[in-house]
Amino acid sequence: MNAVELLRSMKLAFVVALTALATGCATGPNANPKDPLEPMNRSISRFNDTLDDNVLKPVATGYRDYTPDLVQTGVRNVFNNLSDISSTVNNGLQLKGRQTASSFMRVVVNTTFGIYGIFDVATAIKLERYPEDFGQTLGFWGVGSGPYVVLPLLGPSTVRDTVGLPVDYSFDPISNLDDAKIRTGAQGLRIVDKRAGYLAAGNMLDEASIDKYAFLRDAYLQRRRSLIHDGNPPDEDTPDLSQQSPPSAR
Repeated sequence: MNAVELLRSMKLAFVVALTALATGCATGPNANPKDPLEPMNRSISRFNDTLDDNVLKPVATGYRDYTPDLVQTGVRNVFNNLSDISSTVNNGLQLKGRQTASSFMRVVVNTTFGIYGIFDVATAIKLERYPEDFGQTLGFWGVGSGPYVVLPLLGPSTVRDTVGLPVDYSFDPISNLDDAKIRTGAQGLRIVDKRAGYLAAGNMLDEASIDKYAFLRDAYLQRRRSLIHDGNPPDEDTPDLSQQSPPSAR
């Protein structure tokens, strides 16, 4: 995916999110309250599945099978190190002092002693990773998730998580590279590496006799809820502001 395509997908993602926010309450009485735009979401999901089956999955499979494990580990470490930059900012915005310090020190240690993150020295010396994104930060401060949406190319999301995407991209060193060829190549490699990590899980989903769309939706929402509450979400019968849709304007 080159920079132009990424920008187009981001613009389309925001159109989808804004549409969801504007029409989320204008659905039939039988609509799932967490997924009021299910017909549209299923259509986008089918598009994403077609793209994945014909492009991403074959490329990721070749990458996994023919790239030396040592190289794959180094690539993954580099991208993790870059994501720790955003995690440092978001942990700070959530007033998590210990996690902010650990994330910051991971970046310093891995960039300096791990040769720009190729080697994960920070984990070896017991500096834990605390991945956080701006969607989680918004949830931390009580912003409701809004309707579930499926974004073209990007997959499962919510209105809140979609709104947080540009902030995360602004802290992403790869997205801010001046050289278009290097930026495009790095973005493509990150997508392929991430997809390769999900190959086994994706194959199991394809083979299982389940509604894949519903399974992924419920798994995504549950995981995000858990992440926002740091693995300790409130009981289902306890009001959870992070899962409520924003109030409609009057």
